[in-house]
Amino acid sequence: MVTTAVPLSSQLVVHGLGARPLLAAFGEHRAAEHLGYAKAIVVDGRAYLDVVGLARHAPAWLNDTVSAWSTYGLALFVVLMTIGWWLARRAGAAASVTALAVPAVVAVAYGVDTALKLVVREDRPCQSLRVATLEACPAPGDWSFPSNHAAIAAAAAVALLFVSRRLGAVAAVAAAAMALSRVWVGAHYPHDVAAGVVVGVLTALVVMSALRGRLRTLALRLTGTRVRPLLVAP
Repeated sequence: MVTTAVPLSSQLVVHGLGARPLLAAFGEHRAAEHLGYAKAIVVDGRAYLDVVGLARHAPAWLNDTVSAWSTYGLALFVVLMTIGWWLARRAGAAASVTALAVPAVVAVAYGVDTALKLVVREDRPCQSLRVATLEACPAPGDWSFPSNHAAIAAAAAVALLFVSRRLGAVAAVAAAAMALSRVWVGAHYPHDVAAGVVVGVLTALVVMSALRGRLRTLALRLTGTRVRPLLVAP
């Protein structure tokens, strides 16, 4: 397969940008940066800028609340997983195994999401679009796509639905709030969090569905080991 390098001036024309004015005014290096900006805008950069603009004019109390949730909100999912496990112990070993699988599902989702980041290598929007955000812009190399926060939250929510519908419903609302907050604080494009949610949901569905078929066998084996206190309430 033969690849042909496309001149920067041609790329700028394709994206509807005046090639000569840009090259003359900025030089090739800065014009290339402008091209990167244009490519980001083509996807959903404008939606991102609209959300960040809203955040810029929002009340301080709202921004402080959203920023705190974006930073520390994942701790709520740990609390929900702990409650799910504690309640499951009263329902029996099989329910406890399901509850204890939730953190493992989250870990798998995080691993899949991180692997995708290394493949896609998308710069953060605050770097590409050079916009002021509520959250400090991460260093280069801290890739944006997909969102880890969204993947973790979505995986936890779906996995918790297999443990308790009520806990899963609470977690689902929290996961949606987490995904939205990551755009609000400027950490991700909308497509980053959407992809993160998809990764989390699919991972949880695959792992938890596979576990269902082996649940009784695992519960019987583990009940006869030292981990029995984790599975059955005294």
